[in-house]
Amino acid sequence: MNTFVDTLVTPAAVLGVIVIVVLLIFAVRAVRIIRPYEKGVVERLGRFLRTWEPGLHLLVPFIDRVTKVDMRENVVDVPPQEVITKDNVAVTVDAVVYYEATDPFKLIYNVTNFYMAATKLAQTNLRNVIGEMQLDESLTSREKINVTLRNILDEATDKWGVRVVRVELQRIEPPADVTQAMHRQMKAERDRRAMILEAEGDKTAAIERAQGTKQSAILEAEGRATAIKEIASAERAQKILIAEGEAQAIQNIFTAIHEGEPTEDLLAYRYIDALKYVADGKATKIFMPLEMQGIGTVVGSIGELFKSTQEEAAE
Repeated sequence: MNTFVDTLVTPAAVLGVIVIVVLLIFAVRAVRIIRPYEKGVVERLGRFLRTWEPGLHLLVPFIDRVTKVDMRENVVDVPPQEVITKDNVAVTVDAVVYYEATDPFKLIYNVTNFYMAATKLAQTNLRNVIGEMQLDESLTSREKINVTLRNILDEATDKWGVRVVRVELQRIEPPADVTQAMHRQMKAERDRRAMILEAEGDKTAAIERAQGTKQSAILEAEGRATAIKEIASAERAQKILIAEGEAQAIQNIFTAIHEGEPTEDLLAYRYIDALKYVADGKATKIFMPLEMQGIGTVVGSIGELFKSTQEEAAE
């Protein structure tokens, strides 16, 4: 038994086991897998060799070294800091910077600590951008600040192989006393606008009422004028009808008289009969339509008529 164990544990066997272990270690260290969102920067003996794309790769163990670079979009949180605006108001601001790597070589060899460098760069430029603005402008120009800061950071980080995707300003907080003053100013402004709107409303209502009154008066006057015209037209038509009726009656009487062929005696009698209506005592003046001589002739004719009538009755 001892002879068999001694036979197995020989220098050659031990050497073989060591060789197998070393080969396994070499095999494990020689295989590298690059994920789809990564790229690998390979160095050989301290010098840049190549850039690996995603996939399975082999390298020389202990000679080659690979550094993986995440190509996904990342974020840098800019810590809060106090910034002095153009009108000398201290505000507290903070922001976040979204970036993505574009060149792994530059990102590794051109900057030592990209996160620290990006944070300091963002803080410095944030102070510069807001320091050129008034407080009111900085509070209402978030989008402008974001775009300006993104352009500055993108240009500055281009040599680091990084593209700044966007910058978002998280908050701008003025001091408490300034905030209270702004609230009072806002309330006063809103009260002023409310008073102006109320005054404009009263003015508009007064104008509308005046226009309504004016329009009502115009319509009423037009209605009265129309009514007067209609009444006058009706009276005129009535008078015309009466005049036409009287004319027709006179015409009929005249025609009847001429058709009846009245004698002078009958006309004289009707004339005398009409005189009692003329001299009824109501008028202070009497106008005789015929000459007095003619009246005497008529009266004489009437007397002769009555005389002849009495003679005939005596016989």
